[in-house]
Amino acid sequence: MTTAAKKYLVTGGAGYVGSVVAAHLLERGHRVTVLDDLSTGFAEGVPEGAEFIAGRVQDAAKWLDGTYDGVLHFAAFSQVGESVAKPEKYWDNNVGGTMALLAAMREAGVRKLVFSSTAATYGEPESVPITESAPTAPTSPYGASKLAVDHMIGGECAAHGLAAVSLRYFNVAGAYGSLGERHAPESHLIPLVLQVALGEREAISVYGEDYPTPDGTCVRDYIHVADLAEAHLRALDAMTAGEVPAGEHLICNLGNGNGFSVREVVETVRAVTGHPVPEITAARRPGDPAALVASAGAARERLGWTPSRPDLADVVADAWAFARQRAGVRP
Repeated sequence: MTTAAKKYLVTGGAGYVGSVVAAHLLERGHRVTVLDDLSTGFAEGVPEGAEFIAGRVQDAAKWLDGTYDGVLHFAAFSQVGESVAKPEKYWDNNVGGTMALLAAMREAGVRKLVFSSTAATYGEPESVPITESAPTAPTSPYGASKLAVDHMIGGECAAHGLAAVSLRYFNVAGAYGSLGERHAPESHLIPLVLQVALGEREAISVYGEDYPTPDGTCVRDYIHVADLAEAHLRALDAMTAGEVPAGEHLICNLGNGNGFSVREVVETVRAVTGHPVPEITAARRPGDPAALVASAGAARERLGWTPSRPDLADVVADAWAFARQRAGVRP
C-alpha cells in the first residue's frame, strides 16, 4: 500500500525499535521528528534526515501541533527486573508519560497513534500460540504499565475519536544496517550470546533445562526488527485508509508464530559466527514461562502483515554484523 508523504512524531525514536521504525518512515518519504530524552536511547541512533528534539514525552505538548499526521510512541522503560525494584519509575514514565502525550495529541487534533506494547501484558500464558483474546495477567510492573496504557488508549479512542493500533511485540532481535540492539545492562538472549562469540563474555547462562519443551530449555518467538518496523508502517496505512477508523483501538500481536529454544539460539549463533559459545547451566529463573509464541493472525488479517525474515539464522546474522561493527571488528 502506498500513501502520500506525511509528518510523524516518533517518541523514543533514538532507541532500538524506534530508530529502525523512524528509518523506515524516512525511506517511505515521510517527514519524521524524533522526541527522545536519551535516558536509554542514543543520539547516534537518530536516523539521518530526522529532526531531533531532546526532550521528555511528558512535555510533548511543547512541540506537538496540528501539522503532524500521527504519533508513533516508543518512549517507555522496558527492563522487567528494574520495574520490580523501582515500580514508581515505570508508572511515572510509561503511564504518566503516555497520559501527557494523549492530552497533547487531543489538544493538537492529532488523531492517529501507533503504540509500542508488549507480550508481557499476557504474563504466563494458559496456552500457546497466544492470541489477542488471551487473558492479560502481567507478572511485573513493566507489563502492568503497558497494559494500563493499552486500557488508557482504548478509553481515549472511545471518548475522543482517536484511531490507534497497539502492537504487542514478542522477542525483537536483529539489526537494520547501522541500527541495532544495545542495552545497558544487556538482558536479551541474542546480544548476550553474541557477546560470548566476540569474547566479551566468558559463557552464556542457560536458565533451566527441564522445561516441558523439545530440548528442555525455554522457547521464545523471535521477530526481526525490520519486520516489526514494516508492521508499524502498515498500521499507519490502515488508519490512513480508514481500515482502522476513528474510535477504534486495534490490538495486534507481532511474532513469527514459531518458537526457538534457548539451545537453538545458541546453536544458531555458533553456526553463523563460527565461534564456540560455552554454556553454563543454571537454575530456572522465577516466572520464566516454558514457551511464549505469538499468534499473528490479527496482524495478517487487519494489517496485511506477515514477517518476511522468519529464519532465525537471518536474524542472528544481522545482529552479528551490528555487534561486530560496534566492537570495531572488520567484516
